Amino acid sequence: MASEEEIRQAFREQIVAGQILGSPFTARLGKLMLEHLDRSTEVGRRILSWEGDPGTRGDLVPTRLAGALHALIIDGKDDRLKAAYPPNNVSDDALWTAIASAFETHEAFILERLNFAPQTNEVRRSSGLLSGFLAIADLFRRPLILSEFGASMGLNLNWDRYHYDLGGFLWGDPCSLVRLKPDWQGPPPPDVEITVTDRAGCDLNPLDPNSPEDSLRLLSYIWADQADRVERTRAALQIAREHPVLVEKGDALAWLKEKRLNDLVPGTIHVVYHSIAWQYLPPEARSAGEAIITEAGSRATEDAPLARLQMEMDEDPNSAALSLQIWPTGETRELARIDPHGRWIKWKGWER
Repeated sequence: MASEEEIRQAFREQIVAGQILGSPFTARLGKLMLEHLDRSTEVGRRILSWEGDPGTRGDLVPTRLAGALHALIIDGKDDRLKAAYPPNNVSDDALWTAIASAFETHEAFILERLNFAPQTNEVRRSSGLLSGFLAIADLFRRPLILSEFGASMGLNLNWDRYHYDLGGFLWGDPCSLVRLKPDWQGPPPPDVEITVTDRAGCDLNPLDPNSPEDSLRLLSYIWADQADRVERTRAALQIAREHPVLVEKGDALAWLKEKRLNDLVPGTIHVVYHSIAWQYLPPEARSAGEAIITEAGSRATEDAPLARLQMEMDEDPNSAALSLQIWPTGETRELARIDPHGRWIKWKGWER
């Protein structure tokens, strides 16, 4: 069982994340939980008796709780809570009173939602992924086969159905419902044609864009004061319904090893990619995953190369590394630093 101090530290991490990622309300929620959360309710007892790792690299308990509360609002289940949430502006006392009431009124729902790991599909990360795919296409000049690890609902498998403005470099469908324009620093990415011949993803619990319940779950984990993210995700959900992509249910490491990387196809480049997903694997699973990809890389040839594109957090809490490794050479480069939600990109590219 986690200590109460470890649990409270998880809420301190939530405060910092809200401050860094432009969500004052999320930071405010963390502060209120630190001040008021106790064992007087069943929800409080559950959280303060958490069995696993409550933090941002573990079970993300504050995100689970914030998602449960936000779901009540999106689904129209709690008008009192909705009146205290953005865009409304109420006092801390009024907000906490509404939250405490929700703990009692919707106890069963909140406790059930606390059982599930948060699932997000931040569409703006596709700006960084596209930049990486352009770099890969420029290096290899051949069609791409795509395998996304931890794909959730697969919204970032539809990256080529969005429109982008990357510092004035325009790419994609000009009529797309999803329009991405990150703050861009650095030279433009390569201007090269991309062809995708196959795409698939895997997730332990894939969400279905055609399921209202799954769509609610995905939207609920978006921070409540970031309405632009909610609308962008709704638009991506519409595209996902019109352009279904395969996201298989299962262990993604086994999926890579047994289904996706067992044969590299000559004349194509197979790209394994993931964004803010690898960190949630236990250390032993990360090691196993590295071994699986490295073994596949050892079988890569100039005619059947392999690439790994990843956008993952490292020692810098303010940004993620967008990095690319290619085989058969095994070379690795950091292509960019990117905001974890894709708001900005500092691009370097594959410097030869």
